[in-house]
Amino acid sequence: MLKKIWIIILTLGFVSTVKAEEIKIVGSTTVLPIAQKTAEVFMRKHPDIKITVGGGGSGVGIASLIDGTCDIADSSRSMKPKEIQTAKGKGIDPRANVVALDGIAVIIHPSNNISALTRQQVKDIYTGKISNWSQLGGQNAKIVVVSRDSASGTFEAFNELALEGAKVRQDALMQASNQAIATTVAQTPTSIGYVGIGYLSESVKAVAIDGIYPSKKTVLSKEYKYARPLFMYTNGEPKGAVKKYIDFVTSKEGQTIVEEIGFIGLK
Repeated sequence: MLKKIWIIILTLGFVSTVKAEEIKIVGSTTVLPIAQKTAEVFMRKHPDIKITVGGGGSGVGIASLIDGTCDIADSSRSMKPKEIQTAKGKGIDPRANVVALDGIAVIIHPSNNISALTRQQVKDIYTGKISNWSQLGGQNAKIVVVSRDSASGTFEAFNELALEGAKVRQDALMQASNQAIATTVAQTPTSIGYVGIGYLSESVKAVAIDGIYPSKKTVLSKEYKYARPLFMYTNGEPKGAVKKYIDFVTSKEGQTIVEEIGFIGLK
């Protein structure tokens, strides 16, 4: 009997020392809400797996993956050839896992009477050729340009899709996250900014671009031109707990969460 008791105690002691598997996710503030909510639901289903989620921007996530300090790098842009080369030089084999689609919405303050812009006008505003709302049929007020910082995948995507590689005007207010841009625009009546579609709210107003508003329908149909995939990069093909999590994100349940947050599912 005593021997059995010791076996039970030893077994319980062994169980108590078994640590949960851990997944560390870092990167894009656009993908951040998707990662946070899916991780929360996933951990309820898999209490033996612990997920920590952080932001910092796509560049930070990709650098962390290259350095081997995270398991998943959230990114709202594709990795650059130079980044892939650096990764491979360190024995890291980056694999792009598309988890959602997004439209980059151009936003203004709700009190602004402008409701539509052309792609050329957006480019001219951000490069400084247009600096007053009166040049667009609005009020006589200087346009306060709000942009993401250069470490951001949203900045990279917007620079490519909207600015065609041109430099953002020097007096632009550079913000560290989508939420920071949304908050700044909501508090600044003469401003303009851009955010992932999941960050739209009643506090800001999305404008039509070349007559097309950002929506699930227009992004999937490719009518809306400021559209992009959202990624979770891994080192090689996902395995183990990481594979379970990414499979969940891309599953029907995971994609429902993506849609509920305000982004666009893959199907």
